[in-house]
Amino acid sequence: MNRRTDLSSLQRPRAALAPPLFAKAPVARAVHGLLAAVACSALLVPAAVRAQSGDGDEPVSSGMNLKPSRLLQESLPPEAAQQAPTFVSGDRIEGQTDGVTTIEGSAELRRHETVIRADRLELDQRSSEAKAKGNVLINRNGDRFEGPELQLNVDTFEGFFIKPEFTLLKNEGKGDASRLDFLGEDKATAHDARYSTCPRTPGADWMPAWLIRATRIDFDNVAETGTATGGALEFKGVPILGWPRFTFPLTDARKSGLLPPTINLDNINGLELTLPYYLNIAPNLDATIYPTLMSKRGVDLGAEVRYLQPDYAGQVRGAFLPSDPLRNDDRWGYSLQHAQNLSNTGLGFGGSAGLNLNFNRVSDDNYWRDFPRAGGTLTNRLLASDAVYSWNRGPWALSAGMFSWQTLQDIDAPIVPPYDRLPSVALRYTRDDGVIAGVNDWNYTLTSEYTRFESNPLLTRQTNGSRSLAIAELSRRWQAPGWFIKPRTQLHATQYQFDNPLANGSRSASRVLPTVSLDSGLIFERDARYFGRNFVQTLEPRAFFTWTPYSDQSLLPNYDSAANDFNFATIFSENVFGGNDRISDTRAFTVGASSRLLDPDTGAEVVRVGLAQRYLIRDQNVFLPNATGVAGGAPVTERFSDILLATRVQWTPRWMVDTNFQYSPGAGESVRTTLGVRYMPSRYRVFSAAYRLQRGSSEQYDFGWQWPLNDLWEKPATTGVPGRGLGAGQWYSVGRINYSVPDRKVVDLVAGFEYDAGCWIGRVVLERLQRSAASANQRILFQLEFTGFSRLGSNPLKTLKENVPRYQYLREEINPPSRFQQYD
Repeated sequence: MNRRTDLSSLQRPRAALAPPLFAKAPVARAVHGLLAAVACSALLVPAAVRAQSGDGDEPVSSGMNLKPSRLLQESLPPEAAQQAPTFVSGDRIEGQTDGVTTIEGSAELRRHETVIRADRLELDQRSSEAKAKGNVLINRNGDRFEGPELQLNVDTFEGFFIKPEFTLLKNEGKGDASRLDFLGEDKATAHDARYSTCPRTPGADWMPAWLIRATRIDFDNVAETGTATGGALEFKGVPILGWPRFTFPLTDARKSGLLPPTINLDNINGLELTLPYYLNIAPNLDATIYPTLMSKRGVDLGAEVRYLQPDYAGQVRGAFLPSDPLRNDDRWGYSLQHAQNLSNTGLGFGGSAGLNLNFNRVSDDNYWRDFPRAGGTLTNRLLASDAVYSWNRGPWALSAGMFSWQTLQDIDAPIVPPYDRLPSVALRYTRDDGVIAGVNDWNYTLTSEYTRFESNPLLTRQTNGSRSLAIAELSRRWQAPGWFIKPRTQLHATQYQFDNPLANGSRSASRVLPTVSLDSGLIFERDARYFGRNFVQTLEPRAFFTWTPYSDQSLLPNYDSAANDFNFATIFSENVFGGNDRISDTRAFTVGASSRLLDPDTGAEVVRVGLAQRYLIRDQNVFLPNATGVAGGAPVTERFSDILLATRVQWTPRWMVDTNFQYSPGAGESVRTTLGVRYMPSRYRVFSAAYRLQRGSSEQYDFGWQWPLNDLWEKPATTGVPGRGLGAGQWYSVGRINYSVPDRKVVDLVAGFEYDAGCWIGRVVLERLQRSAASANQRILFQLEFTGFSRLGSNPLKTLKENVPRYQYLREEINPPSRFQQYD
């Protein structure tokens, strides 16, 4: 029942704490002021103490509320703790110096982090032994213990408590026992004990929804764990998990040991049982071993190692499934990510330098299909592996790397594999303070790059080769309130060397192309009022001109160029292609305009509307090759491009509407449409809907939600706190559905219910992932989360977080509690 957290929880070594504030405080023991206490206790001390502190169950009076202060230390260093003063008070005090002091009637002993209260209290000043009887309460660092009889050494914190009930601060754990032995400041043993994080009902027998019942429970505040011997976990009075000896967390700290098992029911794997074991090797190093037994496929052996240092961090993951009956072969996959700062080493060369490693490989093409939830990049069909060294110093920047891909092919949907770049080296010089010939505000960039491209020529149908390029760019932006203008010029020079001759017999090729562009715009503002609301309204027309001459590039191979997505960012750009193998002969004007409504008080954008279209002055004769090789494609002869229209409305923080249209004037219809709506009135309430149309390709509806079902039959709860839900007794519906109109079926589905009972949460989720056009992977996820203890069953939380837009966890630790929350 141990705990494993995210990589962000791995800690770097911390500096020592500041010197204690009370290191020089005078020793003030009860024995030193015994005579004064006897004289004044009946008249002053009890009344004052009661007025300030109450009887232990009532809150501090409004006149003496504790306030945040740096002087309120959670704990003192040992040397300061030994000098901390001890105060006693009560209705009657009897005793002598260096003897036994007896306090009766509202008896109290208070010493920094410890408070003891009882009807009768005896303190032996020679041995520091305290005996308390009758309504005994002890509060130590916010942990509270109540019972009929206590014997304790207040210096060593060793002793015992008869029939105590206890409440732990850090995880709100509660319990009772026939006897509790204090074994020092940080350890205790409860006999014939019950333990849970469910709230205790005052005046009633404590039977929470779940509890641990054990012959013995050892609490270790140093290790922050509890160890149950002869214990069982009971839910609704039914034992569901028993073990001769098991541990459970007392905080959110990471602990070595067995993690809760997970159980899934899958139509491909059958019954899945995962028994993870977590190794907390160091504050900045951990590992997890997670063997998974699949009833239809055998045992999948998985493991992960994570590490974090001041100058580097990373993780290694791997899995191996021997003799998989699904494919009659061994299956494996691994992934490694590493990031390192090299600035303080000899490889920094006086600048800022870093190294990034990313390796991903699997055993076969069907891995993505047969292990759809392998996690990370192992679920993709294109698995990248690269090693990149980067360096910059002032205006200089260098990047050198090796990039390769593993392409997982599907007969029904083949992929042309991308080219490996072995190696790729780029050097850039950039100046943006641009003092050129006495003219300020000019920016210029010089870029050089060498790349070796390699792939299987039988698949790419192109020759391998190398490419060297140099790009010089000069620009300046003039602007003032209400307008801007930005001219830009670029010279692109490329040189190729090929392993095999091109169609014309040449083993080399070169290309030099200039590009000029001019971007300009106006900004108008006015005060406006719509629907009874004041706004600042803008009108922002924009004009963009670009000119690149034509150069025949049909014989050149295409190593890394692809068509840019047609949107508001790319319509105001010079090249319609990404990469460097194709430079479009774009000779065009782009005109557009946008208008926004801004909140005059906050500046928030309430409404935005944009419209843009490009006009070709001459035909575009450069195009991409098709899958058969360098031939194929056709020039662009239409003078007017499709019209782009986009709107975004967020009239209130609850509602957001986002639309994008790509309209073809020639066809008289929308080529691509996206409509999105999101309604989020409060925490744990969100509904989103989207419609996506790609004419001739796809048409889909997408719905996502997280919503409390209690809203249907009771007044909606509005007191939700992040990571704490809306309170006990709440039902939630959660899910996401993606529906394909042409296929007339649900493509992907994640849907289920959550029930928050306060100290436990139940989840049931159905997941369906499309594996191919004819098959899908389905499984049912069931989980019981015992708050502050553990989770049993499947693990739907990762699935919900990744698929449901704006999904919020019902339980998440926000801030560690302070002992001053339960000071009395």
